Amino acid sequence: MCVRLLGGLFFLCVATTAQAQAPSDAERAQALEIYRRIVAFDTSVEGNQTPAMAAYLAERFRAGGFPAEDVHMLPFEHTASLLVRYRGDGSGGRPILLLAHMDVVPARRGDWERDPFTLIEEGGYFFGRGSSDNKSGVALITATFLKLRAEDFRPTRDLIIWFSGDEETSGATTKNLLAEHRALIGEPEFALNSDAGSGLLTHEGQPTSYYLQTAEKTYASFTFTARNPGGHSSLPRPDNAIFDVIDALDRLRAYAFPVMWNDTTIASFRAGGATLGGADGAAMLRFAAHPGDRRAASTLSRNPAFVGQVRTTCVPTLLEAGHAENALPQTAVATVNCRIFPGVSVESVQAELQRLAGAGVEAAPTAPSFSSNASPLREDVLAALGKAVHSNYPGVPVTPSMSAGATDGVYFRAAGIPSYGVSESFMREEDEFAHGLNERNPVTSFFNGLTHWRVLVKELAGPD
Repeated sequence: MCVRLLGGLFFLCVATTAQAQAPSDAERAQALEIYRRIVAFDTSVEGNQTPAMAAYLAERFRAGGFPAEDVHMLPFEHTASLLVRYRGDGSGGRPILLLAHMDVVPARRGDWERDPFTLIEEGGYFFGRGSSDNKSGVALITATFLKLRAEDFRPTRDLIIWFSGDEETSGATTKNLLAEHRALIGEPEFALNSDAGSGLLTHEGQPTSYYLQTAEKTYASFTFTARNPGGHSSLPRPDNAIFDVIDALDRLRAYAFPVMWNDTTIASFRAGGATLGGADGAAMLRFAAHPGDRRAASTLSRNPAFVGQVRTTCVPTLLEAGHAENALPQTAVATVNCRIFPGVSVESVQAELQRLAGAGVEAAPTAPSFSSNASPLREDVLAALGKAVHSNYPGVPVTPSMSAGATDGVYFRAAGIPSYGVSESFMREEDEFAHGLNERNPVTSFFNGLTHWRVLVKELAGPD
């Protein structure tokens, strides 16, 4: 893989297959043992077993030769997180963070075909809650550290694991780390996030592309609230809280936030348009050639998969109103969820929502939100990731991408630490069941991840 800078944009080109050491049977067995054990912990907000999982992993690291003073279990409210430092010789620069999260979304056992908290291998897949999101990353990073430690590998810079405890809910453990325990990580140069970035397979299982996450949109929710004195439903009045909120939502529905772009989305459209084809593919190429092109943006905005790549989006997700069927509503509240383009402040979006809502409806945030800019397209990260991807999937193009969802990476970017989604995951679109029923992870993708993470670490923190 090579990286060239031209006109402010990065262009990626594919080189020959990287040579990498294949994982041994013992290394595969160790990774699978860890994977099986951590999937068994119900680390959802309902299961409350994240502290137990953190304690298990901490013991594995200490038993694997990591000094106790470099293994930090950080309890926080109902959950916990884990930080492990792999000390280097300092010749390679500032530390690198490696990110994953231990918690999962809830899974109801009665709804699943298999026990969600038992890792089951079947038909070429590992099934279980968190098998892809994100316990695969936890297991593989852990196994990689243990293997490198056993080989007496000495990195050229410190490598710091951060396994958060509540990424799926509030992200409070990561926010607490950055606010109260920043000394534990110092000033990392950047972060490698196992919870983002991925490769795509065709329906037949052939690899086609890999998307490096270098940006993610800000997650923010707001309420539209209308209040009214109410009264008897037999005596209707012209002002009505429900009508007021519906009118505000109608104005939101008709509104489109400004078209936006960055280096990441332009590079993504250039690569994606060439392979996608059709009207959407043509629109991507036109937008990449002429950033901000209104006709191209209009075409892409009609597709739910692409509208979030060209603008901030806000959509109503919850509605609550009234207190009795025979009474005029005293309160009506609609929740509006926004995914905000990098670089756009939450406050500016709130101001625009308030303008749309009008004087009779209050637009207010439901909780504090973190916004961040896109991470710079670093040549060293792009080159290392290219070698890691090509060690398992020769010739697959690697392209920067922006995620419409949110991960712990947004907090690190907001704190001045660039974050890059570099997951080992390769799967078909129809096999993506993160947060859903019967979550699964291809067996091949999991074991290929041992090579993926080993190459990444050695390329970025290994001796020349």
